[in-house]
Amino acid sequence: MGFLSIDGTLVVQLINFAIFFAVLNVVFLRPVANAIAKRRAYINGLVSDYERYQVEAAGLRAQAEAVRFAARREAEQLVAAERARASNEAAEIATNYAQQATSIAADARKTAEAELNAARAGQDEAARKLASLVLERVLPEGAL
Repeated sequence: MGFLSIDGTLVVQLINFAIFFAVLNVVFLRPVANAIAKRRAYINGLVSDYERYQVEAAGLRAQAEAVRFAARREAEQLVAAERARASNEAAEIATNYAQQATSIAADARKTAEAELNAARAGQDEAARKLASLVLERVLPEGAL
């Protein structure tokens, strides 16, 4: 009998190994292979979702930046328009007050001229009265 002899135990061992391998395949190898395949599919799904979400996030960031830019531009335009309106309003107010000041100055000038003319009209009469008063005091009454 040699080391490798073919007898009934070898056939039984081969059948035993085949049954063990079949049971191992059914009980362990197929479920583990299915679990690994499902896990791989899940991971691939996550990776593709992650890449899709990255693309969507980049698009949303670009869209948000565009909205911010448009809002900033609109705000700058509104501020510029309001500044122009305020400047025009200030110029209009300054013009109105300048016209009022000119009108008040003209009225004051007219009043002063009227008072000056009234004073000059009565100046000759007042000078005569003053001269006669001074003469009466300086010269006694009998000297005239």
